[in-house]
Amino acid sequence: MVSLSPGILLIADPFLKDPNFARTVVLLCEHEEKGSFGFVINKLFTQSLDDLVPEVLINNIPVYYGGPVQMDTIHFIHRQPDLIAGGLEILPGIYWGGRFDEVVAALNKGLLEPKQIKFFIGYSGWTEGQLEEEVKEKSWILSQPDAALVFESREQQIWQQSLKNLGSAFAMMANYPIDPSLN
Repeated sequence: MVSLSPGILLIADPFLKDPNFARTVVLLCEHEEKGSFGFVINKLFTQSLDDLVPEVLINNIPVYYGGPVQMDTIHFIHRQPDLIAGGLEILPGIYWGGRFDEVVAALNKGLLEPKQIKFFIGYSGWTEGQLEEEVKEKSWILSQPDAALVFESREQQIWQQSLKNLGSAFAMMANYPIDPSLN
């Protein structure tokens, strides 16, 4: 059984109506008694990294909507600890954060491939006990992470594939309509 801990995926229940989290998958980066923190990994933001950070010389690096909290901040996860110091390993080979100046320099020099890093505007956060309560209410389905899925660039497939990876009982949920009353 999967329990709440850094590195797990929170898959939104098909009937979760919260517009911030409907049909999303959240990578949980921190889970402590005082609260939890993570990023929506499958909701593309309207602007690219070079739009938000003028120092980035490479065009059209995607930025994802990390969540509704602090939408004036940029965060990232990556697979390049040799290029980016200061990251926290949340899964084997997957790091959260690090020195942003090193990220910009590595991108501009062509040393860091965009498929090795994922950027987020804002984050998803829960206060003490809030996420546990949402899991009890069945708003979230917990899953072991899949590194390939975390860095998948076809964001529209992540939610469905996350459910399918859990087996046939969940795979059929991947095709549920958003609002069954419209069926």
